[in-house]
Amino acid sequence: MKPHFHKVPITLQSSFSIRHDIKPDFGNIWHYHPELELHYNMKGEGVRFIGDNISNFVSDEMVLLGENLPHTWRCKEEYFQNNPDLKVEAMVIHFLPDCLGKHLLNLPEAYLIPKLFEKAKSGLIIHGKAKEKLAKLMGDAIHATNLERIIILLTILKTLAETDEFELITSKNTFYQSNESETLRINKICTYTLSNYKKDISLEEVASLSNLSITSFCRYFKLMTKKTYYDFLIEIRVSHACRFLIENKLPTEMICFNCGFNNVSNFYRHFKKVTGMTPLDYKRKYLNE
Repeated sequence: MKPHFHKVPITLQSSFSIRHDIKPDFGNIWHYHPELELHYNMKGEGVRFIGDNISNFVSDEMVLLGENLPHTWRCKEEYFQNNPDLKVEAMVIHFLPDCLGKHLLNLPEAYLIPKLFEKAKSGLIIHGKAKEKLAKLMGDAIHATNLERIIILLTILKTLAETDEFELITSKNTFYQSNESETLRINKICTYTLSNYKKDISLEEVASLSNLSITSFCRYFKLMTKKTYYDFLIEIRVSHACRFLIENKLPTEMICFNCGFNNVSNFYRHFKKVTGMTPLDYKRKYLNE
């Protein structure tokens, strides 16, 4: 889907931004920006959209996003029910590739940094000791001033560039700025789908949201997302099923119907197509890890 350009607020007195957010939810605007983003989700659960990938996110998850890689974090439905005790918490760093000067990237000693930025275009999930170290550094950066901020950012880049404790999130794609009407339309479709994935959603419903005929809607959605609306809906349902399986509170058959699938065999078929494994194998793999 075509994302919305977002202007990251960075003051003239700072070479990069770092913030610590505690708020009701992460919003749901699909957006991109020229800055790289290191996002440490300390508290919060839901579905994240990064590039062409739809997956669950959980607390204590760290993601590095490359420049202009579109993304959004959509919290679970409970976060939108005005519960004052339910909050998300995250630390987020935004920085341009040349924020410390263009010459830094050309230094022979810094050859790993351009390679890191190239990998980040696919999005990286950071794990293990690297994540623990980076979380500590991000916390330090919140309160740091002057040269100490620069030293911490360099240490963060060094840690990211040297670690092998990561996995790629998505394929590399080029995304372009969408106009305002396209942004509103695709976000309306996305929000409606996330709110109604448990029930049968017809193409007539979503096409009418877009003020398009069914044929025009299908063509439009495929152009924006590189997938059919039906595939998009299935991926959202499977991502929610994954979360229920990990929580291990409901039997698989109940999860099937709670996530909008009409029968168990259909659910198993789609789940394996999206994840590459059966629901039972997925649960076992997660619980073993």
